[in-house]
Amino acid sequence: MILAVWIAGFLVGTVSHIADLISGGLDTYEQFPAPLRVFWIGLTVLDPLVIALLAMRRRAGIVLALAVILADISVNWTVLLTISGNPLYGAIDQTLFAAVLAITAPVLWRWFPRVASRR
Repeated sequence: MILAVWIAGFLVGTVSHIADLISGGLDTYEQFPAPLRVFWIGLTVLDPLVIALLAMRRRAGIVLALAVILADISVNWTVLLTISGNPLYGAIDQTLFAAVLAITAPVLWRWFPRVASRR
C-alpha cells in the first residue's frame, strides 16, 4: 500500500507536467525565470524515473523520490512566497505528500532489497 501511494503521487506529478507541456509546449512556464522552467520541465523526466525505480524496488528510487519532492516543495514554496503564480493548494498538497514520504521511507527501505536481486 505504501509503495502504491508513493507511485501514485509521482504519477500525478508526471501527468501534471506532461499536460503542461502538451498545452504550452516548451514555453509552458514562460512567465517564470528560465531556471524555474528548466526545473519544472526536468520533473517530466525525474518523476517517471522515480516511478520506474520504485516499481523495480530499488533503494535509489527512495533516495531520488525524497530528493525530488524536497527540491520541488522548496522551489514551489519559494515561488509562491516571492514571485507568486503557484497555487497555495499545490504547495500544501506537495508538502503533505513529502511528510508521508518521510514518515514511510524507513518502511520501504527495509522492504526493498539491499542489492537488486538477479532473476
